[in-house]
Amino acid sequence: MTETFRHSGEYHQQQSSAPVPPGGTQGAFPPPPAYAPEAPQGHGPARRRRARGPLALLAAVAIAAAAVGGGTAYAVQTLTDRDGGSSATSTDVVPTSKKGTVSGVAEAVSPSIVEISASTGQGKSTGSGVITKSDGEIVTNNHVVAGATSIKVRTNDGKTYDAEVVGTDSKKDLALIQLKDASGLKPATLGNSDNVKVGDEVVAIGSPEGLTGTVTSGIISALERDVTVSTDEGQQQPQNPDGGWPFEFGGQQFNGDTGSSKTTYKALQTDASLNPGNSGGALIDMNGNIIGINSAMYSPSSSSQGSGESASGSVGLGFAIPIDTVKNDLGKLRSGSRT
Repeated sequence: MTETFRHSGEYHQQQSSAPVPPGGTQGAFPPPPAYAPEAPQGHGPARRRRARGPLALLAAVAIAAAAVGGGTAYAVQTLTDRDGGSSATSTDVVPTSKKGTVSGVAEAVSPSIVEISASTGQGKSTGSGVITKSDGEIVTNNHVVAGATSIKVRTNDGKTYDAEVVGTDSKKDLALIQLKDASGLKPATLGNSDNVKVGDEVVAIGSPEGLTGTVTSGIISALERDVTVSTDEGQQQPQNPDGGWPFEFGGQQFNGDTGSSKTTYKALQTDASLNPGNSGGALIDMNGNIIGINSAMYSPSSSSQGSGESASGSVGLGFAIPIDTVKNDLGKLRSGSRT
């Protein structure tokens, strides 16, 4: 038996004008005034003083609350999809009634995950990607699109787009592509991988073996695993008939030689099932935030005697690039850098 690795608003407090009740605490509601007959005409000041009692204080509170609410709405709009469709940053992705469920995460995030088919001189490569802007900006793995002469992307609703590479970073195995003539797509919500803990539940969404929108679940098994990949463009595509990706982990090489040029990054380890085609897809927390970009999987491979055929599958050892690494690299990728 041999073993292989696969890639798979501002707050303004309005001070109440209500008087402080004698002997009371500032800010407390005064007791309701005793009943008094209607003041005769000409006693305007007394009427105005009564109007500045509890009702005025309630009105002031309501105004302050409205200001806070308006500021909050503005902040969410600014951080999500204003002027160019930037990635969402709110954590309210999964509806409250479905928060913490795999089905809730899948329903909320699946529209933000795509299938990528890249044609190269060596054949075709299939992977996944995560929408980061509503106009069709997508982050994926570099090894999914490296050397591609054409790229096709299928969204969750079945539409197909042509795409082109914007920027690459082979040292982090990341790439940014842009769909042509796309609009109104749903950007994913990028979370914070620094907050991830071992044992946290996660969901993976991608297109293993071309099965678009496949959902699996598991936990975070470990943090900061050293994963080594090739940075040679010629090594980016599968090196054996069974598919796969030149890869090192734990001092061993998998799926062929990684080449002389290589890089090591820290990865999240998960037991959520990943298979070839999951590369570039999303690893998601139970609130619907993207916490990682799936990049590789460990898989045993066995050959039938004399047949030359190999069988393999996920054994629950998957690896994802932390989303904080991705966010720190987005500016460079958007500038068109190709390294």
